[in-house]
Amino acid sequence: MTAGLGRRLVAEAIGTMLLVLFGAGALVAAILVGKGYVTYAGVGIIGLSFAIVVAAVIYMFGPVSGAHINPAVTIALAAVRRFPWAEVLPYILVQLIGALCGGLLINAIFGSAALTANYSGGTVVQTGHTSLQAVIAEGLGTALLLLAIMAMAVDTRAPHGWAGLIIGLVVAGEIMVIGPISNGSINPARTFGPYSATAILGGATPWHEYWIYVVGPIVGAVVAAVSYVFVARPAPAGQQQGTAARKLAD
Repeated sequence: MTAGLGRRLVAEAIGTMLLVLFGAGALVAAILVGKGYVTYAGVGIIGLSFAIVVAAVIYMFGPVSGAHINPAVTIALAAVRRFPWAEVLPYILVQLIGALCGGLLINAIFGSAALTANYSGGTVVQTGHTSLQAVIAEGLGTALLLLAIMAMAVDTRAPHGWAGLIIGLVVAGEIMVIGPISNGSINPARTFGPYSATAILGGATPWHEYWIYVVGPIVGAVVAAVSYVFVARPAPAGQQQGTAARKLAD
């Protein structure tokens, strides 16, 4: 990476903040507009909002930090030697901080009503589904995300300039499928931000479900990244995340 660690950490924090603010914030908006109810069409709008902000963040900060904005992505890339393990903890820490800031900004925009709108835009297991179904859904959704990241942002054979768009659309697609089951987090930070903001501001927070949004995404991400390397056989890691950053910048 050409950028120093400090700049990369700031980029990750800002990127994750934007993801939560304009992604989870769309869920809060949909709930408030729908007076507590989100239709399946509303799920599509939420997915689109996530797609837009993910694509924007990748094009903005991909050349700086790789635009992981997701602890599961950071861990999976380290597992396949596309990112240094020594920087995994700092990345995750600033991602969580950025997510918290995003959650607080959601409350600043929508006011106290956000606290009861799915815990400031947080994620929960939906009625009629079990924790097992939710963790499987989160794992599969994150696996799809990592396959897209490996194919579009890491593999040097990928066409240049398409990573942000395709990865953003993949996020929208998984939300449309698993959103009605687990809200489609696929990102421990995305859930942590709204949960933490809700707790800080005095709201009730379902921390007992948080393990679903940690275990599912991390396991799914690592399995997908390792599988991609085994099946697709991309070029060996050279400058680790630097390869992805250059492709994202093209």
